Amino acid sequence: MPGVAYDETLAERIRAVLGDDPRLHEQKMFGGLAFMIAGNMCVGVVSDELMVRVGPDAYPDAVALPHAREMDFTGRPMRGFVFVDGAGIAARADLEAWVDRGLAFAESLPAKR
Repeated sequence: MPGVAYDETLAERIRAVLGDDPRLHEQKMFGGLAFMIAGNMCVGVVSDELMVRVGPDAYPDAVALPHAREMDFTGRPMRGFVFVDGAGIAARADLEAWVDRGLAFAESLPAKR
C-alpha cells in the first residue's frame, strides 16, 4: 500500500492483545509504529515485522528463538531489540507471548512522562 510504512493488520492484532490499558499510547518511530507503556516502548511494527524490546539481559535468549532475529534497522544490531517475522506471530498465542516479553521489559523501567 503506498504511503503505509507498517502493516496495519499487525498493528490491530497488537492493539487487541494490549487491550485498553490507560498507560498505553502509540507513537510513530523507526519508520513504523511503536506501542508505549508508561512512556517506554515495548513492541512495535516496522514494515510487516513485529519489533520487540526485550532488554539486554533477555536478548540472547530472545534472538535465539525461531523466527526472531537481531534488530538491525540502522545497519547495526540494536542490542535489546528483536524483529519477529510473520511466521513467528501467526498464531495469537505466539503474538501474545512476544508482546508479553516486551511488556515485561517496559514495565521494569521507570515511567516516563
